[in-house]
Amino acid sequence: MIKLFGKGAYLLNGTELLEDTNDVQQLLASKVGHAVSKEEAKKNTISYAILEEHNTSDSMDKLKIKFDKLTSHDITFVGILQTARASGLEKFPVPYALTNCHNSLCAVGGTINEDDHMFGLSCAKKYGGIYVPPHQAVIHQFAREMLAAGGKMILGSDSHTRYGALGTMAMGEGGPEIVKQLLRRTYDINMPDVVGVYLTGKPQKGVGPQDVALAIIGAVFANGYVKNKVMEFIGDGVHNLSVDYRIGIDVMTTETTCLSSIWKTDEKVEEFYEIHGRKADYKELNPGQVAYYDGIVYVDLSAIKPMIAMPFHPSNVYTIEDLNANLMDILDDVEKKALVSLDNNSVNYTLKDKVRNGRLYIEQGVIAGCAGGGFENICDAADILKGKYIGNDEFSLSVYPASQPVFMELVKNGCVASLMETGATIRTAFCGPCFGAGDVPANNGLSIRHSTRNFPNREGSKITNGQIASVALMDARSIAATAANKGYLTPATEVDVDFTKPKYFFDSNIYKNRVYDGTEQANPEQEIKFGPNIVDWPSMVSLTDNMVVKVVSEIHDPVTTTDELIPSGETSSYRSNPLGLAEFTLSRKDPEYVGRAKKIQAAEKARIAGEDIFAANEEVKAVFDKINTKFAVDPTETEIGSVIYAVKPGDGSAREQAASCQKVLGGLANIAQEYATKRYRSNLINWGMLPFVFKEELPFALGDYIFIKDIKSAIANKESVIKAYVVKDELVEFDLSVGELTDDEREIILQGCLINYYKSQNK
Repeated sequence: MIKLFGKGAYLLNGTELLEDTNDVQQLLASKVGHAVSKEEAKKNTISYAILEEHNTSDSMDKLKIKFDKLTSHDITFVGILQTARASGLEKFPVPYALTNCHNSLCAVGGTINEDDHMFGLSCAKKYGGIYVPPHQAVIHQFAREMLAAGGKMILGSDSHTRYGALGTMAMGEGGPEIVKQLLRRTYDINMPDVVGVYLTGKPQKGVGPQDVALAIIGAVFANGYVKNKVMEFIGDGVHNLSVDYRIGIDVMTTETTCLSSIWKTDEKVEEFYEIHGRKADYKELNPGQVAYYDGIVYVDLSAIKPMIAMPFHPSNVYTIEDLNANLMDILDDVEKKALVSLDNNSVNYTLKDKVRNGRLYIEQGVIAGCAGGGFENICDAADILKGKYIGNDEFSLSVYPASQPVFMELVKNGCVASLMETGATIRTAFCGPCFGAGDVPANNGLSIRHSTRNFPNREGSKITNGQIASVALMDARSIAATAANKGYLTPATEVDVDFTKPKYFFDSNIYKNRVYDGTEQANPEQEIKFGPNIVDWPSMVSLTDNMVVKVVSEIHDPVTTTDELIPSGETSSYRSNPLGLAEFTLSRKDPEYVGRAKKIQAAEKARIAGEDIFAANEEVKAVFDKINTKFAVDPTETEIGSVIYAVKPGDGSAREQAASCQKVLGGLANIAQEYATKRYRSNLINWGMLPFVFKEELPFALGDYIFIKDIKSAIANKESVIKAYVVKDELVEFDLSVGELTDDEREIILQGCLINYYKSQNK
């Protein structure tokens, strides 16, 4: 089904793979008639060509990328624009779309959500942007329909910013990286490795894009095969997939922890652009005659079966066939894995009570968002359900078309009526089911969703309150098959159906009549509308010579998601208020974190104000007394704050708040064995926090203080080893590192955060 090459490989003429063995150069030369070096072959990937075109540095090893377009949604754009405004924003230098698809229900927090929307509209007018009103489109569908273009690059503040199937290299990063682009700066990375995803064959009837995506995620996530690399989709199998199908696979590449994705393009992609009235934006993309890939994910599409990602991660995958055949054994395995994330004794987690007459019963099905809400997914689901009923028991089914143009076409071709006849409900474009703000199941409920993630709490659980529900990811077709069996888990391959495959027609008038497009029409006289919840970032100080931090949270889970660092769902309404949102930090993972962080932050606030540090926090005096037995350190000149330890933090969302909330509460650093994603590490840096790495047995524990000596000079002088000391009865020395930092990243840390960095440059 899926094979991972142990080494890199050469792709010859787009069809023949040659693994990188000792004699491969001789074989290559015999096939093409001349010698081909690995260095030259690397330049023949699609990825290299796009990155080279967008690189502004004089080195292809150290990239400085400028993107063609930007996009954000309504739980990120307020913070981004506030940061950019504080850093000297005058106008948007490239098209920037502000979509409203996360807090679009305006159901939590009084007027907060709509206040944020009006803030966004006023900023689009003032700075020259695009404003997409609520219920018009989810962020990524709008980008596919209106922004993507062949050979171009898009940066988004949502982690699922992936438009590779349309020939656009897109990346999802934290808000500060958007700010850099708005201020005409660059996205700085080392040249990433490129992994070829070689698709061959044709999917079985009933197997959908989510099935292929989950199979790939299951094969590459745990081993980090594509981590921070570009996935380039190639092979004869690409042509056997519709564009909607490709998009459905592509959007899920985020869950592999790759940096970005790109696909070869063909006449089907050209037709997509033509349907959307943008044929000129099509560009044929293919690798060169001999292209080298740093790894290969070989996918036989014909061998993929309907898949299910069980709670609580998209990589926890099984075939539905295996799950049904080994139900109790697999459920036992799922429950054991869940204990890693659900470490609260108030929750007795089980899925075995879902087994009825030997079959797994599901309470809810959802087809939604950037992954599931596509035209083809919903049409196929309607075909499977035609003439059937979902029943009147616990099972329910809701369907969210990804945009109003998709919704309208589904109305015109009868799919909406067909689905409604079954008992399903149809909603407007909304991302809520993906992040925990829509269709929350009942306590102990199990929901199957064609969406992007199934982390703990995403479906609305509050474990600390004893509330728990579960999401399993599946393809829309198998969700429909399960719905046709009134909630009993069923793969779509077991259903006898004729897929009608109706043609898609795109009506651009919906957007012309509702979307504000002020690109290159900035109006400096426009006043920005502020709601009462929109709060400026608090001031942040620059790095001091030395630092004292207290360990206020210690997490030993194999992976810590951004959802666990700052929960999704109802907290989204507070993302325009840094202080209000910070109160939720780690609330479902370590409820005592905020109190611990504030206690040590009191000492730093006193230091900054010139007040008595030791009166603000009495235990700090003993800490400095012990430090001064060996080093002469002035508490008034030493930054004091908190640090969290996690084995591998930052999987999942690009949300910058996972880092900024820690900073607002006085967080100065993370210590980790490694960081799950580049974007989380970047968020730490952009908020002036040190991304420490420590891989050995911990010399410290929760509640310990750590003295970090000469940290300012270590960062400024690019030192690889940073001396730190656990403050016990004696000072226990150990070494920290921060990994590779660009010159700009070092300066951001020295200045205290990205805002300070830009303010210093604008003086």
